[in-house]
Amino acid sequence: MISKTMADALNTHMNFELYSANIYLSMSSAANEMGLKGAATWFMVQYQEEMTHFMKFFNYLVDQGINITLTGSDTVPNNYASLLEMFEKTLTHEQSVTGRINELAELAVKEKDHASQIFLQWFVTEQVEEENNDRDILAKLKLVGNNGHGLLMIDSSLGQRVFVAPAGGAAPFPVA
Repeated sequence: MISKTMADALNTHMNFELYSANIYLSMSSAANEMGLKGAATWFMVQYQEEMTHFMKFFNYLVDQGINITLTGSDTVPNNYASLLEMFEKTLTHEQSVTGRINELAELAVKEKDHASQIFLQWFVTEQVEEENNDRDILAKLKLVGNNGHGLLMIDSSLGQRVFVAPAGGAAPFPVA
């Protein structure tokens, strides 16, 4: 049985995952406006991943017998000076998510909530991957600087990303 404290904390984070999805959806639009279709695709896949994370939290809470609460989302930024800025913001945001996940994991230990500890372990591992991917892209963007050819090559590479639903759960929406 999950405690009210743990359920409330997971519910709060579930809503933050939805906010994260909105950030990446907005970044996809901004990249598209910049003519960076590959980056727009990359951020759209990131949006899909965040929606999957949201649904993992939703389903976990429902499975625990919790009536979830959806809260309003803050307005997300939609103006960026460059793709570099977008990925700097992406890394900063993912580091924030990592901190939140770590706090939830600590709470699960404190609450002696073994089920939530196991549930959250997937997210702990996922965040290592998220931050690593962002740092790799940032390194490439810094390497090419303002070189248009280099930026187009990176954009093309970003466009190759496809959404893959994580093991152990179906995508919350049809995958094209």
